Amino acid sequence: MSARRLVDLFVYAYLALFFAYLFLPLVFMVAAAFNDSRFPTMLPWQGFTLDWFWGFDSRGRAIGLFQDGRMGMAIWNSVLIGLGVILVSIPVGLAGALFLQTIRTRAKSFLYGVMVSPILTPGVILGISTLVFWRNLFDVGGGLMLAVIAQSTFIAAYCMLLFLARLERFDRTQEEAALDLGASHGLMMRRVMLPFLRPALLSGAVLAFLQSFENYNTTLFVIGIEDTLTLNIATRVRLGLTPAVNAIGVIMIGLTILGAVVYEILRRREARRSAALAG
Repeated sequence: MSARRLVDLFVYAYLALFFAYLFLPLVFMVAAAFNDSRFPTMLPWQGFTLDWFWGFDSRGRAIGLFQDGRMGMAIWNSVLIGLGVILVSIPVGLAGALFLQTIRTRAKSFLYGVMVSPILTPGVILGISTLVFWRNLFDVGGGLMLAVIAQSTFIAAYCMLLFLARLERFDRTQEEAALDLGASHGLMMRRVMLPFLRPALLSGAVLAFLQSFENYNTTLFVIGIEDTLTLNIATRVRLGLTPAVNAIGVIMIGLTILGAVVYEILRRREARRSAALAG
Protein backbone atom coordinates (compact mmCIF):
# COMPACT_ATOMS: atom_id res chain seq x y z
CA MET A 1 0.00 0.00 0.00
CA SER A 2 1.39 3.37 -1.02
CA ALA A 3 1.87 6.23 1.40
CA ARG A 4 -0.71 8.31 -0.47
CA ARG A 5 -3.30 5.55 -0.15
CA LEU A 6 -2.55 5.20 3.57
CA VAL A 7 -3.02 8.93 4.12
CA ASP A 8 -6.34 8.87 2.23
CA LEU A 9 -7.59 5.99 4.37
CA PHE A 10 -6.59 7.83 7.52
CA VAL A 11 -8.42 10.97 6.37
CA TYR A 12 -11.57 9.01 5.48
CA ALA A 13 -11.50 7.19 8.80
CA TYR A 14 -11.06 10.48 10.66
CA LEU A 15 -13.96 12.08 8.79
CA ALA A 16 -16.17 9.06 9.48
CA LEU A 17 -15.39 9.21 13.20
CA PHE A 18 -15.85 12.97 13.25
CA PHE A 19 -19.31 12.88 11.66
CA ALA A 20 -20.32 9.89 13.75
CA TYR A 21 -19.31 11.79 16.90
CA LEU A 22 -21.24 14.79 15.64
CA PHE A 23 -24.46 13.21 14.39
CA LEU A 24 -24.96 9.93 16.27
CA PRO A 25 -26.26 11.70 19.41
CA LEU A 26 -28.78 13.51 17.21
CA VAL A 27 -29.85 10.21 15.63
CA PHE A 28 -30.39 8.64 19.06
CA MET A 29 -32.28 11.73 20.26
CA VAL A 30 -34.59 11.68 17.24
CA ALA A 31 -35.20 7.94 17.57
CA ALA A 32 -36.05 8.32 21.26
CA ALA A 33 -38.81 10.78 20.37
CA PHE A 34 -40.59 8.02 18.45
CA ASN A 35 -39.92 5.17 20.89
CA ASP A 36 -42.92 3.94 22.85
CA SER A 37 -41.09 4.20 26.16
CA ARG A 38 -41.79 6.61 28.99
CA PHE A 39 -38.06 7.23 29.34
CA PRO A 40 -36.03 9.18 26.74
CA THR A 41 -34.08 6.26 25.35
CA MET A 42 -33.67 4.51 22.01
CA LEU A 43 -32.86 1.08 23.42
CA PRO A 44 -34.67 -1.13 24.05
CA TRP A 45 -36.98 -0.28 21.16
CA GLN A 46 -40.57 -0.74 22.29
CA GLY A 47 -42.43 0.32 19.15
CA PHE A 48 -43.09 3.38 17.05
CA THR A 49 -45.34 6.11 18.47
CA LEU A 50 -46.25 9.76 17.97
CA ASP A 51 -47.65 10.13 21.48
CA TRP A 52 -44.72 12.27 22.61
CA PHE A 53 -45.78 14.90 20.11
CA TRP A 54 -49.52 14.61 20.74
CA GLY A 55 -50.89 11.77 22.78
CA PHE A 56 -52.23 10.37 26.06
CA ASP A 57 -51.02 7.73 28.46
CA SER A 58 -52.95 4.66 29.59
CA ARG A 59 -54.79 6.73 32.22
CA GLY A 60 -55.93 9.31 29.68
CA ARG A 61 -53.50 12.00 30.82
CA ALA A 62 -52.00 14.28 28.15
CA ILE A 63 -48.30 13.55 27.69
CA GLY A 64 -47.59 15.09 24.25
CA LEU A 65 -45.43 18.13 23.68
CA PHE A 66 -48.18 20.15 22.03
CA GLN A 67 -50.49 19.51 25.00
CA ASP A 68 -48.00 20.79 27.56
CA GLY A 69 -49.13 24.33 28.35
CA ARG A 70 -46.12 25.10 30.52
CA MET A 71 -43.69 24.03 27.82
CA GLY A 72 -45.59 26.04 25.24
CA MET A 73 -45.42 29.17 27.40
CA ALA A 74 -41.69 28.61 27.96
CA ILE A 75 -41.08 28.37 24.21
CA TRP A 76 -43.17 31.48 23.62
CA ASN A 77 -41.18 33.42 26.25
CA SER A 78 -37.92 32.29 24.63
CA VAL A 79 -39.14 33.52 21.25
CA LEU A 80 -40.21 36.90 22.68
CA ILE A 81 -36.88 37.36 24.45
CA GLY A 82 -35.01 36.39 21.28
CA LEU A 83 -36.91 38.95 19.21
CA GLY A 84 -36.29 41.60 21.87
CA VAL A 85 -32.58 40.79 21.88
CA ILE A 86 -32.50 41.27 18.10
CA LEU A 87 -34.14 44.69 18.42
CA VAL A 88 -31.56 45.77 21.01
CA SER A 89 -28.37 44.01 19.91
CA ILE A 90 -28.43 44.89 16.21
CA PRO A 91 -28.58 48.71 16.65
CA VAL A 92 -26.15 48.67 19.58
CA GLY A 93 -23.70 46.38 17.78
CA LEU A 94 -23.94 48.42 14.58
CA ALA A 95 -23.32 51.67 16.46
CA GLY A 96 -20.27 50.18 18.15
CA ALA A 97 -18.89 48.83 14.86
CA LEU A 98 -19.35 52.15 13.07
CA PHE A 99 -17.75 53.99 15.97
CA LEU A 100 -14.69 51.73 16.04
CA GLN A 101 -14.40 51.88 12.26
CA THR A 102 -14.42 55.68 12.31
CA ILE A 103 -12.06 56.64 15.13
CA ARG A 104 -8.32 56.81 14.50
CA THR A 105 -6.96 57.47 18.00
CA ARG A 106 -4.63 55.49 20.25
CA ALA A 107 -7.57 54.66 22.45
CA LYS A 108 -9.13 52.49 19.72
CA SER A 109 -7.55 49.28 21.01
CA PHE A 110 -8.65 50.06 24.55
CA LEU A 111 -12.21 50.84 23.46
CA TYR A 112 -12.29 47.66 21.37
CA GLY A 113 -11.28 45.62 24.41
CA VAL A 114 -13.94 47.27 26.56
CA MET A 115 -16.68 46.63 24.00
CA VAL A 116 -15.67 42.99 23.50
CA SER A 117 -15.20 42.27 27.22
CA PRO A 118 -18.84 41.16 27.83
CA ILE A 119 -18.16 38.12 25.65
CA LEU A 120 -15.39 37.07 28.03
CA THR A 121 -17.44 37.72 31.17
CA PRO A 122 -19.17 34.67 32.69
CA GLY A 123 -22.91 34.64 32.15
CA VAL A 124 -23.51 34.27 35.88
CA ILE A 125 -21.73 37.58 36.52
CA LEU A 126 -23.68 39.33 33.76
CA GLY A 127 -26.99 38.04 35.11
CA ILE A 128 -26.33 38.96 38.75
CA SER A 129 -24.88 42.40 37.93
CA THR A 130 -27.79 43.24 35.63
CA LEU A 131 -30.34 42.22 38.25
CA VAL A 132 -28.62 44.17 41.05
CA PHE A 133 -28.13 47.30 38.91
CA TRP A 134 -31.68 47.57 37.58
CA ARG A 135 -33.35 46.56 40.82
CA ASN A 136 -31.40 48.95 43.04
CA LEU A 137 -31.40 51.99 40.75
CA PHE A 138 -34.67 51.68 38.84
CA ASP A 139 -36.66 49.16 40.93
CA VAL A 140 -37.00 46.83 37.93
CA GLY A 141 -37.54 43.24 38.98
CA GLY A 142 -36.81 40.06 37.09
CA GLY A 143 -38.84 39.33 33.98
CA LEU A 144 -38.77 39.19 30.22
CA MET A 145 -37.57 42.78 29.80
CA LEU A 146 -34.65 42.33 32.15
CA ALA A 147 -33.76 39.07 30.38
CA VAL A 148 -33.59 40.98 27.08
CA ILE A 149 -31.33 43.63 28.64
CA ALA A 150 -29.03 41.09 30.30
CA GLN A 151 -28.61 38.94 27.19
CA SER A 152 -28.07 41.96 24.96
CA THR A 153 -25.07 43.04 27.03
CA PHE A 154 -22.95 40.29 25.48
CA ILE A 155 -24.89 39.35 22.34
CA ALA A 156 -24.50 42.92 21.04
CA ALA A 157 -20.73 42.36 21.17
CA TYR A 158 -21.05 39.31 18.90
CA CYS A 159 -23.08 41.38 16.45
CA MET A 160 -20.50 44.15 16.60
CA LEU A 161 -17.73 41.73 15.61
CA LEU A 162 -19.78 40.56 12.63
CA PHE A 163 -20.34 44.13 11.48
CA LEU A 164 -16.67 45.02 11.95
CA ALA A 165 -15.64 42.09 9.76
CA ARG A 166 -18.03 43.27 7.05
CA LEU A 167 -16.93 46.90 7.32
CA GLU A 168 -13.31 45.90 6.71
CA ARG A 169 -14.33 45.29 3.06
CA PHE A 170 -16.25 48.55 2.72
CA ASP A 171 -14.88 51.06 0.21
CA ARG A 172 -14.87 54.40 2.04
CA THR A 173 -14.84 56.28 -1.27
CA GLN A 174 -18.51 55.32 -1.74
CA GLU A 175 -19.36 57.12 1.46
CA GLU A 176 -17.30 60.16 0.50
CA ALA A 177 -18.82 60.24 -2.99
CA ALA A 178 -22.36 60.17 -1.60
CA LEU A 179 -21.59 63.03 0.78
CA ASP A 180 -19.88 65.04 -1.97
CA LEU A 181 -22.96 64.66 -4.16
CA GLY A 182 -25.10 66.31 -1.48
CA ALA A 183 -26.48 63.33 0.41
CA SER A 184 -26.99 63.77 4.13
CA HIS A 185 -25.42 61.34 6.56
CA GLY A 186 -28.81 59.70 7.12
CA LEU A 187 -29.44 59.29 3.40
CA MET A 188 -25.93 57.91 2.90
CA MET A 189 -26.56 55.41 5.69
CA ARG A 190 -29.85 54.25 4.14
CA ARG A 191 -28.72 54.10 0.51
CA VAL A 192 -25.06 53.08 0.79
CA MET A 193 -24.07 51.67 4.16
CA LEU A 194 -27.11 49.59 5.12
CA PRO A 195 -27.42 47.82 1.73
CA PHE A 196 -23.75 46.89 2.00
CA LEU A 197 -24.25 45.64 5.55
CA ARG A 198 -27.44 43.69 4.78
CA PRO A 199 -25.80 40.21 4.81
CA ALA A 200 -24.10 40.97 8.12
CA LEU A 201 -27.34 42.38 9.56
CA LEU A 202 -29.23 39.21 8.66
CA SER A 203 -26.46 37.02 10.04
CA GLY A 204 -26.34 39.10 13.21
CA ALA A 205 -30.09 38.79 13.69
CA VAL A 206 -29.94 35.00 13.35
CA LEU A 207 -26.94 34.79 15.67
CA ALA A 208 -28.59 37.04 18.26
CA PHE A 209 -31.79 34.98 18.26
CA LEU A 210 -29.99 31.64 18.56
CA GLN A 211 -27.67 32.92 21.30
CA SER A 212 -30.68 34.20 23.21
CA PHE A 213 -32.82 31.11 22.65
CA GLU A 214 -30.26 28.72 24.12
CA ASN A 215 -28.96 30.97 26.90
CA TYR A 216 -29.22 29.60 30.43
CA ASN A 217 -26.67 31.10 32.84
CA THR A 218 -27.55 34.75 32.35
CA THR A 219 -31.29 34.17 32.00
CA LEU A 220 -31.49 32.15 35.21
CA PHE A 221 -30.77 35.22 37.38
CA VAL A 222 -32.92 37.81 35.61
CA ILE A 223 -36.04 35.96 34.45
CA GLY A 224 -37.87 36.16 37.80
CA ILE A 225 -40.97 33.97 37.98
CA GLU A 226 -41.16 33.55 34.21
CA ASP A 227 -39.92 30.47 32.39
CA THR A 228 -37.93 29.86 29.21
CA LEU A 229 -37.24 26.73 27.22
CA THR A 230 -33.76 26.15 28.62
CA LEU A 231 -34.90 26.72 32.21
CA ASN A 232 -37.88 24.46 31.69
CA ILE A 233 -35.73 21.64 30.36
CA ALA A 234 -33.23 22.08 33.21
CA THR A 235 -36.09 21.76 35.70
CA ARG A 236 -37.32 18.62 33.98
CA VAL A 237 -33.83 17.12 34.13
CA ARG A 238 -33.95 17.40 37.91
CA LEU A 239 -37.52 16.15 38.22
CA GLY A 240 -37.46 13.50 35.49
CA LEU A 241 -37.44 13.72 31.71
CA THR A 242 -39.91 12.27 29.24
CA PRO A 243 -39.40 11.81 25.48
CA ALA A 244 -41.47 14.97 24.98
CA VAL A 245 -38.18 16.82 25.39
CA ASN A 246 -36.77 14.77 22.50
CA ALA A 247 -39.77 15.86 20.46
CA ILE A 248 -38.62 19.46 20.92
CA GLY A 249 -35.22 18.48 19.52
CA VAL A 250 -36.84 16.84 16.49
CA ILE A 251 -38.83 19.99 15.76
CA MET A 252 -35.75 22.20 16.13
CA ILE A 253 -33.71 20.00 13.82
CA GLY A 254 -36.53 20.10 11.28
CA LEU A 255 -36.78 23.88 11.47
CA THR A 256 -33.00 24.19 11.10
CA ILE A 257 -32.95 21.99 8.00
CA LEU A 258 -35.94 23.87 6.57
CA GLY A 259 -34.22 27.20 7.17
CA ALA A 260 -31.03 25.97 5.50
CA VAL A 261 -32.98 24.74 2.47
CA VAL A 262 -34.89 28.02 2.13
CA TYR A 263 -31.66 30.00 2.47
CA GLU A 264 -29.95 27.92 -0.21
CA ILE A 265 -32.90 28.32 -2.58
CA LEU A 266 -32.90 32.09 -2.09
CA ARG A 267 -29.12 32.26 -2.49
CA ARG A 268 -29.18 30.36 -5.76
CA ARG A 269 -32.07 32.46 -7.03
CA GLU A 270 -30.15 35.64 -6.20
CA ALA A 271 -27.03 34.24 -7.89
CA ARG A 272 -28.99 33.48 -11.06
CA ARG A 273 -30.52 36.94 -11.02
CA SER A 274 -27.09 38.56 -10.60
CA ALA A 275 -25.67 36.43 -13.41
CA ALA A 276 -28.57 37.40 -15.68
CA LEU A 277 -28.07 41.09 -14.99
CA ALA A 278 -24.31 40.78 -15.57
CA GLY A 279 -24.87 38.94 -18.84
